[in-house]
Amino acid sequence: MSLIAFCVAALAIIVLPGPAVLYIVARSLHQGRLAGVVSATGVAVGGMVHVLAAVLGVSALVMSSALGFAVVKYVGAGYLIYLGLRTLLTREAAAGVGEVAIQPLRTVFWQGVMVNILNPKTALFFLAFLPQFVDRSGSVPAQTLFLGVIFLLMAWVSDSLYGLLAGTIGVRLRGPGVARTQRYVAGGIYLTLGVVAATMGEGHS
Repeated sequence: MSLIAFCVAALAIIVLPGPAVLYIVARSLHQGRLAGVVSATGVAVGGMVHVLAAVLGVSALVMSSALGFAVVKYVGAGYLIYLGLRTLLTREAAAGVGEVAIQPLRTVFWQGVMVNILNPKTALFFLAFLPQFVDRSGSVPAQTLFLGVIFLLMAWVSDSLYGLLAGTIGVRLRGPGVARTQRYVAGGIYLTLGVVAATMGEGHS
């Protein structure tokens, strides 16, 4: 196992914005920098669930079952669509003129966890990516867990930076008319992610 090669490959994957990054950016634009970092932390915790599942072989069972894959996929898509509709239907007046309705950080954290847990693409990624850097002459579960933790730590740093940047932009754009636009953008991103998640892997069997 080459840790340097793994880190280089992981970094090349992490820096490219994916669904998790888009979710974090949407949350940051809507609620600020701290919410972005909390979302990134929730996404990382959700990723840890997939790593542990890969170590235990649960992910392999789910991904090999058409029914299991479909259940996770559609539940995850439905959750993202729910977040999108909730965001779009939340009026700024609830928080005050020109302000954004704020959700508790605990809620923001658990939403990040659920968004990543309910993403079957994450499970497929860890099953396909991590074994490429495992030395089969050693302990496969221990190496998989170690590499998964390293990947998630790197991803958390990158995702948090995206959140901080988007949150900074969102703060500077605060205003009576901008809050509504931010709400539409964030809700639109959630809905788009939900539709993409629902249509992903149509040919899986």
